[in-house]
Amino acid sequence: MSLRNLRNALIVMGAFLALIWILQVVNWADSYRLDQSFGIVPRNAGRLGDIFSAPFLHANWEHIEGNSVPLLVLGVAAAYRGIARFLAATAIIAILSGLTVWLFQSGNSPTIGASGIIFGYFGYVLVRGIVDRNLLDLTVGIAAGALYYSILAVAIPGTPGISWLGHLGGLIGGILAAWLLRTPRPAVATLSSGARPGARNFGGWTLGIGSGSGAASGNGDAPRAGSARPRSASTTKPTPGGSSPADDLLRQLDDMGF
Repeated sequence: MSLRNLRNALIVMGAFLALIWILQVVNWADSYRLDQSFGIVPRNAGRLGDIFSAPFLHANWEHIEGNSVPLLVLGVAAAYRGIARFLAATAIIAILSGLTVWLFQSGNSPTIGASGIIFGYFGYVLVRGIVDRNLLDLTVGIAAGALYYSILAVAIPGTPGISWLGHLGGLIGGILAAWLLRTPRPAVATLSSGARPGARNFGGWTLGIGSGSGAASGNGDAPRAGSARPRSASTTKPTPGGSSPADDLLRQLDDMGF
């Protein structure tokens, strides 16, 4: 983790938290009318766009206080690998969480809060650690799940006054974002690209076996055993004292057609 990436992540999440707290003050001063105007109303076509505004609003001070710390911790963990990918992941999470509420929530009461985003960041960091094989992400995801178990547990259906569908949609969005935005794996090197003969690939790591003294042919195909091999007419055998046992063994194998 670079300090520059960590700093950028802290700046972005600090700005996010500052914005939702400013909106909370305005919302509180206006008797929480913003919740009614910009919350997600299920299956109301005219309010579909509110899936993007609802995460910035909260029902009361206890609501925003409970969301702020896990939002900061998981948000920084999600953002430190790159702000562009973080913003793309946030968009995917907000859309999946909001659409799940809009499509499946019962009743017509507005749904608001950043809990769906929190669940999304949790799923994103945890699954990103798995698909990218990043031990830090995996550790942070597991630790966050243990620390904020009481918050994550409200995803269980039946919790009064809690939109478990929004949490579930956010979690699915985070998992999907981790898969779609995963780090590309480096292509396995071939002989034509300069890899040594005998190279093996194990889980993304290439391990070379052999001395690499035999050159591949121009089209990338190694000579087959038993086939005639072109040899330079000027090639001479090494002097008895100028070769090592390994060189002698390789030369003998080469003469035998291996």
